[in-house]
This record gives sequence, structure tokens and C-alpha cells, in this order.
Amino acid sequence: MVHRTLLAALVAAATAAATLVAAPAQATTPTTAAGPAGARSASSPVTNLDHLDFLLDRVPLPDVPGHSTYQQASDPTATAPWVYADRNADGTYRRVGGGALDPATGHWGQGAFDADDISRAAVVYVRDWQQNRTASSRDHARELLRSLTYLQTDSGPDAGNVVLWQQTDGSLNTTPTPPDTPNPSDSADSFWVGRTIWALGEAYPAFRHSDPGFARFLQDRLQLSLGALQRQSLAQYGHYDTVNGSRVPSWLIADSTSATAEAVLGLSAYVRAEPGDRQARTVLQQETTGIAAMQRGDTTTWPFGAVLPSATSQSTWNAWGGMAPAALASAAAVLHRADWQQDAQRETAQLAAEVLASGGPDNGWTPTPFDRNQIAYGADSLVQSFLAVGGAGQDRLAAIAAGWYFGANPAGVPVYDRSTGACVDGIAADGTVNRGCGAESAIHTALSMLALDAHPAVRAAAAGTSSRTVVDGITTVEAEGGALSGNAAVVRPTSAWTGSANWSGSAYVHAPAGSSVTITIPALRQDALLFPVVSQAAGRTGRTDWSVTGADGRSRSLRSTPNGGAGAQGTAPTSAFLHPLTLGRTAPAGTTTITATVRSGTADLDAVLVRPVVSHLGLGGAAPSDLFVNGTTSGRSTTASFDRPVTASVYDRTGRLVRTVRLGAGVQQVPLVGGGFAVTAGR
Repeated sequence: MVHRTLLAALVAAATAAATLVAAPAQATTPTTAAGPAGARSASSPVTNLDHLDFLLDRVPLPDVPGHSTYQQASDPTATAPWVYADRNADGTYRRVGGGALDPATGHWGQGAFDADDISRAAVVYVRDWQQNRTASSRDHARELLRSLTYLQTDSGPDAGNVVLWQQTDGSLNTTPTPPDTPNPSDSADSFWVGRTIWALGEAYPAFRHSDPGFARFLQDRLQLSLGALQRQSLAQYGHYDTVNGSRVPSWLIADSTSATAEAVLGLSAYVRAEPGDRQARTVLQQETTGIAAMQRGDTTTWPFGAVLPSATSQSTWNAWGGMAPAALASAAAVLHRADWQQDAQRETAQLAAEVLASGGPDNGWTPTPFDRNQIAYGADSLVQSFLAVGGAGQDRLAAIAAGWYFGANPAGVPVYDRSTGACVDGIAADGTVNRGCGAESAIHTALSMLALDAHPAVRAAAAGTSSRTVVDGITTVEAEGGALSGNAAVVRPTSAWTGSANWSGSAYVHAPAGSSVTITIPALRQDALLFPVVSQAAGRTGRTDWSVTGADGRSRSLRSTPNGGAGAQGTAPTSAFLHPLTLGRTAPAGTTTITATVRSGTADLDAVLVRPVVSHLGLGGAAPSDLFVNGTTSGRSTTASFDRPVTASVYDRTGRLVRTVRLGAGVQQVPLVGGGFAVTAGR
């Protein structure tokens, strides 16, 4: 699955979530074997590029105006990975293109290869060559970069932009079926421009001494794409839009922090090697400033310190493409910006830690966990961000996140075969595994494995994890499932997607003054923070009171939320703002009902996010561990039972180690600082 933009992906999720486990089109390419995973110790290297090697194919580079590459006249072919690979019943794979195949032409509706995967595969091989000195990876990286720069438009009004799709005969498909944004694909900046900058930026320092001529070519092409950004989105640098009352930067690549972050990763590597390149340094500073401006929330306010992925929505977060903390940390190191490092620490130690405790790298919280499908892109984004930020706490979180590949996932099975390098294309919300292994999945799995091999202690902890024993984090209860009074009524819109968010459960309750909704829940095992998800209208439209009741029948007020006050619509798709609101009090343990009573005006009530005051993820395997995340600003302890003596490492809200505590077997109290987390492991 190749993600294009956040909003496109979320629309697709809202209308066809089952596509995660659907088989791609019919295959026309050879197969390769993928045997059972080899028995290896947790201390052994885990990187295996065999499956990614299998996806690579030679592609002709025809003479086309506006498209050229390094030494094209003497070598008119290059290398690109097939977009998809379906798994056969016997465990072999067949390579597949995107879209429907036209048997008469051999063309796919989209193409066999794309710039997104070519660029990211180049990053894999550059990193492997630099880290492991693998000669074949150097060769693959060089050929992939030749292929990538051929897709880059080298002249004319679109110079520096990139054509996304290519067919097996080398022909370019600028307007695929279904279409991408932008269309034609080289008519504006895009995810694939951002990823081209990532690949060129990381490759230049790798080649500058071993192949100076090729490095100069890469440098020229990097500057070509930077020029495209400067005349397009970066022409808006310093300008801000208003989105439902929030100030957002106008100059992000494709309005996306995800696309911008991947460009920043490449620019950071390049500027580290060439600190005197004023153009690249300026673009790095400007793009990272835009990413930092998209951070929202804090310990008790949604989205809990996350960098939101889309400038057009204040309601969504996704794991896939979540490289913003990695980008902030990388740019901070190069440009000596301590504030960006602190921003990266804030997301990874707060929102990302809670994501792990709540079930892992979901495709989309929009704003509820609407798309709970999980893919390697999301898992890798967490791993890369934790490790880029660095520090004791983030390293521990990286190991927990990487456990996804080895069995600590919703399916409860390993999804990476260390003996073949094969992975999976995703895990559906119900635990169903898509056993295909296309380019995006293989690439991000390989990036994770390279990162683990570069951090042996993290690798050992991750590879020693094989299951999840406890998942107790944020859950969702639906307003439409409650008992209604007065004139409250359930509304089921034709689409769950509002233009910037999703109605959880594809429905909501429209409640006028005097009406109420009472939602019955399983009795809370501990105190919980409740976040009502309300579609706030523009202007003043009254308030809604919230209360809870326990099994003893006693009612407790949690205060109220505004029905309106969304702020100016600005460039947002809708005037209403669907997002979680913070209540002033916690719901006590034993709570069995949540009641919303509309005091005045009219409310559109979607759902309630229920967050335990301490979320808990338990991991089993050869290296069992537990993660506890404090959702409050106050220090506290939580009760847990251990079948062995453990050491609890306690971290603050930035991931800094505060203390370590030895705990015996049996029921123990695990200490936590406000907004921080703790990780336990056997001593």
C-alpha cells in the first residue's frame, strides 16, 4: 500500500477499510521462495534485504523530453522495485503493479514502479552500504538513484517536480487511474518530491568521496528540487492559514508534515555534509519551522503533544508517515536548535508512548482510533522517531515499538521473517494478516531492522518480545449506543468523513437543549480521563454537562463542554470542528455510565475517549516487559502484579530517566511522575 496524502488515505479508510487485506491485481512476474523464519538469538543481526532484492527489476529509460539521468546515453536502463508482491499458497511471491493490468499493452492503471518506493528503497540501500559495507547495496543504491532522477522533471515550468508512476517498458504515466494529487503528478510539489529530497540528501554524503562525479550529479538534482519548493510551497514561507481557529503554516510540502518530515531527514543529512550550502540550509530551517508549528496539546489535552500530519485538519493523527519527531531531532542536531529537540521529546514521550499502550501504530486516529489497521510504515515511523530523539527513555520505547515485527501486535504472530527478509502488508483491526509484502512494507521493515542493528541493546529487547499480554489504553465508547432522552436522535451521515475528520462508528447524536445521552460502559477498573468528542459549531451554541454514575448509584459531575466556539473556519473544509475536549475531573473507578445533558443550545455528540489515568502495555517473550503511561500531570503510583522480580525505570514527560526501583514478585506499586512513563524488565 503506497500512501499519497493524509486526507486521501483517511477518505479511503472511511469508505473502504477492508482494502488493507484485499489482494492486488493479477501477477505477471516471476516468484521467489520465502521459507520459515530461522531460529536466531536476539543478539544476532536482523537485517535481511533478500525480499527487497527480489522486488527489484531493470527498467528501460527511453529518451523523453524533460527526463534524463546520470550516464543515460551509455546505460539506458536502471533499477526500480515493483510496487506490490502477492503471496502464493506455497509461500512464494509474485510481483504486481498498481491498478488494473491492460493485457494488450502490458501497462498497469497506475504503473509497475513509482518514485515513492524508488526513493525510499534508495535510502535503505544507502544506509545498508554505509552501515554494513555491503557492496551490492552500493550498486543497488546507485541504480535506484539513476531511476529516481529520471522520473524528476529536469526542465521547463515543472522542473524539480517528479513523475510518480512508470510502466515496465519505461514509459511515464503522469495521469494514472485512479488519479493522484497532484495530477499530473509532476505539476506541483508532493509526497514524492519530499521523498526524492530524502533520498538525494542521504545519498550525496555517501557517494561524495567514492564517486565524486555521481555525487555532484545528485547534488545538482537535489538543488533542482529545492528550487521547485522555493517557487511553489516555500514561496508562502512566513504566511499562515486559519483552520477552525488554529494558526497553521502555509508552506508545508503538499500541506503535510509527513511529506515535509521525510524531506527534512534528507536535508539534515546533506547539510551535515555540506554546511556551507546556503540554499539547503535555508530550506531545512524553513521546513522544520513549519513542522514544529503543527505541534498541539499536552499531557491532558488531545492530541497529547503530537505533531499533526495535515495542515488542513486539526482533528487527525496517523502512525504511517509519522516521522515528524525524527525530522525535528535530526534538524535540531544540525542547526543546533534545542527547542526542536524538546518538541521531538514531547511527542515521543507523551502521545507516542500512549499510542503503544493503546494498541500500537494505528493508521488513523481521526480523532478517535477510527482506522485501527496497522502497517510497517507506521511501526517504522515510531521506531525511527524514538531512536532519532534518543535517550534512555526513547530507546526503551523504540524496543517496545519494534516488538510489533516479532509478535507484539494485534495478530499475536511474527510479521517479519528474518531468514528471507519478507514481511506483511498489514494487520487488520480484527487481527487478520495480509501476507503480501510489497515495496513500501519491505522498505520500512528494512529501515527498522537496520536501525535495530545499529542499536544492539534495543534490538535484543525488541527481538525478545513475542506477544502482548496486556493492552489497557485509550478506548472509544459511541454516543449513538447510549440511551437517548428528550429529542436527541441518532444521525447516520452518508459518509463518515466530514472533510477533516471521521464520525466514529459512522454516526453521531444530535441533541437539542434539555435532551441527554446516557452511555453504559463496563465498570472502570481505575480512575479514567474522559474526552468527549464533540463537533463544535462556529459561534456560541450553548453547553453540555457531563456526569458519571457508579454501581452504587452515586452521580459525580465532570463539568461541562462548549457546543460551539470552533473559531474561524478559514481554509478548513467545514465550519464545524470535530475533536476531543478535556473535562476538568476524572471519572472514578467503578463508573458504569456516562451522561451528557445539553444545558443550552444544540450539541452534536460523536463519542467519548476513555483514557485510564495510567495506561498499561504488557509484553511477553524471552524479554518480557511492561510499559505504564501516566495520563495526568501529578505523580502517582499504579498497582501491578509481576511473576518475577523486576526493575522499574521511571521517566519524566520528556523521556529523561528520573529513578530506578527494584520491585519483587507479586503485587507491587510502580511509581510514575506527572506526564511520564515507566518501563519494567526482569533484572
